[in-house]
Amino acid sequence: MFEALTPVSDMLTRNLDILSRQPLLVCGLLEDGLPGLLAEAGPAPRVFTTDFRYFQWQQAQGLADIEFGTSPAPGTAAGLLLLMPKAKAEAEYLLAACLPLLAAGAPVFIAGDNKGGVKSAPKLLAPYCEQVNKLDSARRASLYQAELTTLPAPFGLADWVSRYPLEEEQLQICALPGVFSAAHLDSGSRLLLKTITSLKGRVLDFGCGAGVIGASLLKRNADMTLECIDINALALEASRTTLAENRLDAKVYPSDGLSQVSGKFNHIITNPPFHAGLKTFYHTTETLLSSAADYLLPGGSLILVANAFLPYPELIEKSFGHCETLAATGKFKIYRARR
Repeated sequence: MFEALTPVSDMLTRNLDILSRQPLLVCGLLEDGLPGLLAEAGPAPRVFTTDFRYFQWQQAQGLADIEFGTSPAPGTAAGLLLLMPKAKAEAEYLLAACLPLLAAGAPVFIAGDNKGGVKSAPKLLAPYCEQVNKLDSARRASLYQAELTTLPAPFGLADWVSRYPLEEEQLQICALPGVFSAAHLDSGSRLLLKTITSLKGRVLDFGCGAGVIGASLLKRNADMTLECIDINALALEASRTTLAENRLDAKVYPSDGLSQVSGKFNHIITNPPFHAGLKTFYHTTETLLSSAADYLLPGGSLILVANAFLPYPELIEKSFGHCETLAATGKFKIYRARR
């Protein structure tokens, strides 16, 4: 997934002489071996990612200075390179989390796909930098450069938590920037929760996001044991906060697909993602559908909601031998398969 250089990184290779003058803190939509190129050209960068899959991949490549979490650990950084994430709100969050590690006068770079919001770099940097220059543009990507002139306030994660009520369940949902279902309950999850009301035993919430599905099911089913997994550190923290504020208890941890999961479950329930960054991405769900049966107890079920146009029934049937449609609207379908 991360082997080939993205167009953004390809454009950045034309600017390695500028980017490698100081050991940068690199964060955002990291999708390839760009940190290694920076290390070859100059001082090795410090890498921070909210993506557990990318974290694991870079560790396997031998990159030592990489962190996974909701914000980089304390420690000074000589400059910042932000790879523009999909959501502008997440870019604002990452700047607030990373810029306090810089000193006044430090260089700040933002790079990204022209269709991915990078053109908002001047506005994003306006609270921190007096002047923002476009340094390069190629391969439908752009690079902006600025100098930190206004030192930001210390970062506080709690300042970035947003909340909305889920009145049907009398729950308070907590979210962080860029997390799925951050502002409201999405219609796919709503259909899933309307269709599945009662579950027992050990349940896995795959791709937990803000914790909407897991918290709702746990509130309804007191004898259910819940585990929540995601690859996104902000989603995991949002789920933990949602559960804590509603006095619910579950195990929440990062997992690349089912790789970090142990044991078997009575149910795996999911509203799986099919976007990674700006691209359509089915690999995670396809891997789940092909391997879920191995993680289910006899009689256990896989239950998922998906856009009606996605070819998931065929994949489920190939793995389980059958696929049941429990509910459908014009846009979504609820599928179930039993082991």
